[in-house]
Amino acid sequence: MASPQLIFVDGTFAELAQEMADYLQIGDQVKAALDKDQREDALQAIVKASSQLNSVPEREFTAAYNLLIHLVLQAKEPKKYLPAICGNLLNPITSSPAHGFTLASGALSTIFNLLEIKNPLRYNVFMQIVRFLRKNNQFDLLKPRLKNLDVWFEEWETDEEDQLKLLVEVSDAAHEAGDEPEAYHYLVKALQTLDSDDQDELTSEEAQKLSLRAVRSAISSPTRFDFQDLRALPSVQALGDSHPIYSQLFDIFTEQDLEDYNEFREEHEGWIEKEKLDHERLQRKMRLLTFASLAASTPNREISYDNIVKALQIQPDEVELWAIDVIRAGLIEGRLSQSKKVFLLHRTTYRVFGDKQWRELGTRIDQYKTVVDQLTSVVRKAQVEVVAQRDRDQAEMERKLANVGMGGMGGIGGPNDNRRRGPMKPRNEEDD
Repeated sequence: MASPQLIFVDGTFAELAQEMADYLQIGDQVKAALDKDQREDALQAIVKASSQLNSVPEREFTAAYNLLIHLVLQAKEPKKYLPAICGNLLNPITSSPAHGFTLASGALSTIFNLLEIKNPLRYNVFMQIVRFLRKNNQFDLLKPRLKNLDVWFEEWETDEEDQLKLLVEVSDAAHEAGDEPEAYHYLVKALQTLDSDDQDELTSEEAQKLSLRAVRSAISSPTRFDFQDLRALPSVQALGDSHPIYSQLFDIFTEQDLEDYNEFREEHEGWIEKEKLDHERLQRKMRLLTFASLAASTPNREISYDNIVKALQIQPDEVELWAIDVIRAGLIEGRLSQSKKVFLLHRTTYRVFGDKQWRELGTRIDQYKTVVDQLTSVVRKAQVEVVAQRDRDQAEMERKLANVGMGGMGGIGGPNDNRRRGPMKPRNEEDD
């Protein structure tokens, strides 16, 4: 697979290699190898000495690395040399502390972009780019490129093991940058690469370590309330054997309530603190989840203040604050009725959706159907009454019109017309 040529590099491999060697002050060694047509030996010597480029003057850095990259990409097996070059770029650029990051980032991007799109070596280079940006706390510069990962994995024919490594590296970079949603997202993607049919892989120390980390992140996150994607992962399910207490706690956050959490804490006294979990944060989250469960299980769409107080174990004057919080969390929609002392539900979210939830949904649908049938019956009766009233009005109108017509026959000129008439003309024979 031929590699693209740098348009600003001109000369044969031997000429350019000698130029690079002279710049690195190993000219005699490389010349001897080139004279014997030992290109690989010459290139190996150049790459070995290439760490010196991190201290060359800033204005010469990019040109020097471009030449080095060009030479390496002419090798039969560039993968032998690229790790060393990428490793150099992960180290400080001593000649330019102010612009070292930009210079090194540019060189790494050049390597990546000059490789053919489907060249598997791109995976190795991108891994180094991730590590470089992670080391320099520049995750925001990495995020735009991550949307291409799935396509790249397919193009590079990356196996599941290497996908796992890269996704975990990305998750680590996001975590260190304080971007927990992205860290969690790529951690779950990493766990999804595990073979669900390989129990040894699922229960391996690495898989269980990552699964535990995902569970801790999920329950501790102040904004994550849906655990279905995580719970479905076989490696997370395997925590029931390797870390049963964590598995029990995760089940509570997935589908149980505040009372269950408090009982768990009593049963495992001191465990939450020992595991460096934040009890206040966990308890607050459980109250919100409990509110959501209470809403989902309420058939009449009204929750009394008393039920909220009891379920959340709070004071009556705190109901409004928790109602605001649960709405802000996106778990339910509704409004408070202070006069009736109830929370009026508009929409709710099921935390889990299994047989129980299907039955509840079926019950609600039956209730809605009954209401709709009743409304339909009322509307139809009203329609029948409207039609009947219209017919009655029409008949009455026709009757009145008929009466008016009959009265006209006995009107002017009729036998009952008593109005005064003018003088009658005398009758004579000619009138006959």
